[in-house]
Amino acid sequence: MNLALLLARSAQAFPHLPAVALGGFVLHDYATLAGRVACLAGGLRGGLGLLPQQRVALVMKNSPQYVELLFACWHAGLCAVPINAKLHPRELAYIFQDTAAGACFVTADLAEAAASAQSAASALQNVIDVAGEAYAALLRHEPIAPADIAPVDLAWLFYTSGTTGRPKGVMLTHDNLLAMILSYFADVDAIASSDAILHTAPMSHGSGLYILPHVARAACNVVPESGSFDEAEIFSLLRTHQGVTMFAAPTMVKRLVAWARQAGADSANLKTLVYGGGPMYVEDCKEAMRVLGNNLAQIYGQGESPMTITAMDKALHADTAHPRHEERLASVGRPFIGIEVRVADADDNPLPTGEIGEVLVRGPTVMAGYLNNPEASAQALRNGWLHTGDVGFLDEEGFLTLRDRSKDVIISGGSNIYPREVEEVLLRHPAVAEVSVVGAPDAEWGEIVEAFVVLRPGAKITAAELDALCLEHIARFKRPKCYVFRDTLPRNATGKVLKTELRQRS
Repeated sequence: MNLALLLARSAQAFPHLPAVALGGFVLHDYATLAGRVACLAGGLRGGLGLLPQQRVALVMKNSPQYVELLFACWHAGLCAVPINAKLHPRELAYIFQDTAAGACFVTADLAEAAASAQSAASALQNVIDVAGEAYAALLRHEPIAPADIAPVDLAWLFYTSGTTGRPKGVMLTHDNLLAMILSYFADVDAIASSDAILHTAPMSHGSGLYILPHVARAACNVVPESGSFDEAEIFSLLRTHQGVTMFAAPTMVKRLVAWARQAGADSANLKTLVYGGGPMYVEDCKEAMRVLGNNLAQIYGQGESPMTITAMDKALHADTAHPRHEERLASVGRPFIGIEVRVADADDNPLPTGEIGEVLVRGPTVMAGYLNNPEASAQALRNGWLHTGDVGFLDEEGFLTLRDRSKDVIISGGSNIYPREVEEVLLRHPAVAEVSVVGAPDAEWGEIVEAFVVLRPGAKITAAELDALCLEHIARFKRPKCYVFRDTLPRNATGKVLKTELRQRS
């Protein structure tokens, strides 16, 4: 089923309900949104000449246009490529080229970065500011009917951070995302047409994916006027909108709790706070429930199985009478209905309850593979299971607890950062002989990036110079927050750097 039909259904059933709001002001009801999407789809196909399944890049901060562009892409039979707005132009250029994007839509603050990356992408002919005349012209096209697509057609290309220096494009089909929507209703939360979702986390990631179940239920998508996370603005909007859901990284949850406690802010209209993207410490979770109420729900997922591996709903969070309540809070919940989770050994054999191994996933939400990367696809999906690279164990009740991340991914403020990507940039400097990047615990961000650097004999360099090198090649949020200069790196007998030892010394 074409995901665009979700919007058509809601517009038919609830034409006058609010669909998109900017702050406290409703911009479009469902009838208006559906009309704009159909015209915009006509502009994408007729005006820009985009072909079925061609890619459309979105390099945008959170904005009302995000909602209509996603659905316009699907309505037109195109594939959306939402891109992290914090990426460096070099990283944007790689994604443009890898996807052969035919068009890119930007918010004004990111127009320069996208334009500077455009020259590296041969297929990219149009970079369009969503606040400009070119965008308005697309909306003046004649509406078209939703494209007839196959369930396996691509709907969303989600770019992971690259473990080998290059990001990988996770291919998510219409069927994958429909399964994600149904999983949300089954195991995370119910949504009413009077509810709203407040997009304070990036719409290029989890918050954007949750547009889909809310449109399916004709709820309102609220974009803060700041386009970002601001505690005062959030609590102000909670006084305006009812039945509000938010998706937040654990560091965002902590900031909300601190603000509510300090300002005595009212969170009565916060219906559901879905957290994920990093570990939430048990005491932080308990404090959030004390301050904000029983509205916490947790999900564990990856781009390769979007927002859908395990979940722990509000009822499980609130079940304080359960003798293993704290152990449950320390877990990432139980597998979604219809999703198989296995903890396996090196040969993918299932391990007994309580034994630690790699987390494997199988089900209708699992990606079709990585774009233009059959080798990585075969490795990740071998033996019919998605290999997450995460390490954990299942208990006797089916709760999954993560113990480590075998890919060494650093999760800082909900964003994934892969050490090798940073290491390869630092090794570009002629003074650097060796480098090892690890995550160091941080009270605010969960983890920060720490680089252990060995210089070549006689070489000299400052942390500021290395910082400048990183800013030239990768996004600001990926650069190390701390540089430690050492004479050597600890290694085992085979010469492998002992990152565990470095983490203990950091």
